[in-house]
Amino acid sequence: MIVFASICPHPPIILPEIGGKELKKVEKTVSAMKKLAKVFEESKPEKVVIISPHPSPEYGAQVPLYYLMKSLPNLPVEELSITFDSYREHYQWGERVGKKYQDSFERIAFVASGDLSHRLKEEGPYGFHPTGPEFDRKLVELIKKEDVEGILLLDPDLIEEAGECGLRSICFLFGVLEGLNYDPEILSYEGPFGVGYLVVNFEINIGG
Repeated sequence: MIVFASICPHPPIILPEIGGKELKKVEKTVSAMKKLAKVFEESKPEKVVIISPHPSPEYGAQVPLYYLMKSLPNLPVEELSITFDSYREHYQWGERVGKKYQDSFERIAFVASGDLSHRLKEEGPYGFHPTGPEFDRKLVELIKKEDVEGILLLDPDLIEEAGECGLRSICFLFGVLEGLNYDPEILSYEGPFGVGYLVVNFEINIGG
């Protein structure tokens, strides 16, 4: 069964060993990840499935799991990497994977790794574009409303200009959650370095 689901950012700067003094600028994200880690531990997962835009040994999986697996370091991890397929195809892929694990007796945790727009500030990695904040605002609202179709139908030009990297992971996760009773909780959102960092816990009502 699926006992945990989340969206996690993956900037290496939120790791204490890398962020150092800069960690203060991402304290909302760090605090949210610590809170999420407690939920993760309490869900008593027996396996983690993480989908990421950046395959191992890069940071796509390592950064979220640094926080989530601190108290459960020996859990098996299955890492999936996004492809060039469409957002809807990633949703459908998530549906297939989710169905398999919904019918399993094993307690499974799902993590969608990815950052939002990379164009929130001039000093960001791709400079500023007004579509950056617009994309992030729209996506967060759609997640709050559980509007999956709205996410899948986001304007392709908006997505392209915003310079995101996590949308396919998020679409996959919503596919995983199809048919389940869940409540999305936005734990934090910030973009101090010009990249949107979003932390979401999906409270799953098991048996509901």
